[in-house]
Amino acid sequence: MKEGPDIARIASLVGDPARANMLTALMDGGALTASELALEAGVSLPTASSHLAKLMDGKLLTVASQGRHRYYALSGTEVANMIEAISGVAAHSGPRRARPGPRDKSMREARVCYDHLAGDHAVKMFDRFIAEEIIVRDDEEIRLGPAGASFFTAIGIDTSTLSSSRRPMCRACLDWSVRRSHLAGSLGTAILDKILAEKWARRPAGSRVVEFTPPGRKAFEKLFLA
Repeated sequence: MKEGPDIARIASLVGDPARANMLTALMDGGALTASELALEAGVSLPTASSHLAKLMDGKLLTVASQGRHRYYALSGTEVANMIEAISGVAAHSGPRRARPGPRDKSMREARVCYDHLAGDHAVKMFDRFIAEEIIVRDDEEIRLGPAGASFFTAIGIDTSTLSSSRRPMCRACLDWSVRRSHLAGSLGTAILDKILAEKWARRPAGSRVVEFTPPGRKAFEKLFLA
């Protein structure tokens, strides 16, 4: 490629099966050690260390030291969005199943996509926001709609604070299990934080699944889907 970003370099980093498994394992927004990522990738620790060095060099990962351990995490939302989008393409072009996406029903319904909600519930919420102009979509641009500020203020989410951040408030993220958009950006993060803070749902250890309690599901549906 003679002009523009070096797509081939990033594609080669993500395209290796072991590295792809490592990146996917970090899609819950957490951090794992080299040993844990070696298990996720199905490779030896020395091989995992080599892969991690390449991902670090490509700026796809960050690392933090705590005691004797080094913890690896995705370097940011752009990397997570890329993995989600590639997963959608892979699901579409790979072996055909009756329905796209994960076989696990709970993963299909609600899961974490790095730092925001994904799955059926998230897509339905996004559709409701668009229909009621809580958010508006203009081609590829997503922004707060005429009804947005009052709606989120009423439920305790301060959009004025979110808008002052350098991070985009609203961003469409292609949901790979549904192949339609859900809401990312700082607003998507704030919504997931509220769901967990209200104890409407919990995140089982070591899983991307978001498990709603029966009362929590009703509260979520009343507030975000009704």
